[in-house]
Amino acid sequence: MPERLPPGYRLSEEVQAALEAGRPVVALESTVITHGLPYPENQGLALDMEKVVREMGSAPATIAVLDGRIRIGLAAGELKDLSRAKNAHKISSRDFGPAAAFRWSGGTTVAATLVAAHAAGIRVFATGGIGGVHRPRPGEGCSTDVSADLIQLAQRPVVVVCAGAKAILDLPATLEYLETFSVPVIGYEVDEFPAFYSHASGLKVQVRAESAAEVAWIARAHWGLGFQSAVLVVVPPPQEAALPQAEVAEAIEQALREAGERDLRGQAVTPFLLERVSELTGGASLEANLALLRNNAGVAAGIAGELAAV
Repeated sequence: MPERLPPGYRLSEEVQAALEAGRPVVALESTVITHGLPYPENQGLALDMEKVVREMGSAPATIAVLDGRIRIGLAAGELKDLSRAKNAHKISSRDFGPAAAFRWSGGTTVAATLVAAHAAGIRVFATGGIGGVHRPRPGEGCSTDVSADLIQLAQRPVVVVCAGAKAILDLPATLEYLETFSVPVIGYEVDEFPAFYSHASGLKVQVRAESAAEVAWIARAHWGLGFQSAVLVVVPPPQEAALPQAEVAEAIEQALREAGERDLRGQAVTPFLLERVSELTGGASLEANLALLRNNAGVAAGIAGELAAV
C-alpha cells in the first residue's frame, strides 16, 4: 500500500485494513453497474461479484466516483445508490479532473479503474471485457477509435482478468496493440483468445497458464524484469452460458450497421452496441455477460491470493 494516496482518493475501511495487513484485494470496475446493465441486474451482479471475491479470501474493492471523490471500496448502500442512479457519468481516466472539479458521481471504466487500483497498490483487477480498437466504419481503411484502456494497460502493473476484449471490437487489431505495448496475454486454461460471449475467436494467446499460481509466477517475472505494463489474463465464459460465435457475429454486424446509421461516436458507441446485441440475442448475451463477470471475479481472487502469499 502506498504511504500516501493522492488527494481526492478515499479507501473503504475494509480495503484499507486488507492492504495494510498485506491481504489480497481485487479491484472491480463500476461502469458495468452504471452503464453496462439495467437495474436491478446491475445491483445484483455487483453484490454477487463482491461475494465471490470474499468467499475466495480476498477483499473486494469496487471503484467509483462519488461526489468528485475517487472511492476504492463501496458500502452496500453506496452500491445500491449507484446502481439506481439515473444520470451517472461514465468516467474514464481523462475524466478524473473534471469529475473532481464538478463533483460528479459515476462509474469508472477499465482505464479509470486501472489508474485508481494502481494508485492504491492493488495488484489484481477483474472486469468483463477490456476496450480496444473499434472496427472501422464503412468506407474507412482502419479505425482511429482506440480505447484508453489499452493506454492504461501499457502503464499500470496490475493483473487484469477479463473475457478478452468486447466482441464488438476489432480483436486482431486489439491484440496487435497489446503486443506493441508489451502487455503479456495469458490464456487461463485455454490456448485461444476468447471472443467475450464465445469461447472461439480463432486467435492464439501468447502463453497458457494452468492455475492462479502460474499466473502469479508469470506476473512476478514480468514486473521483476522492470516492465511496468499490466498482465492480461483472458478467461472464456462458462461453457453453459457461452454463445455460438456465428450467432454473436450476426447480431454484432446488425448492431454496427445501426450505430453507423445513427452516426454514433465516442463513448456513446459501446453502450448502444451492447444493448442492441442483447436485444438481438433475446437476452442471451446479457446472461453470458453476467456469468463471465462472476467467473472472472473468482479467478481474480485466486490470483490475488497467490500474489499475496509471497
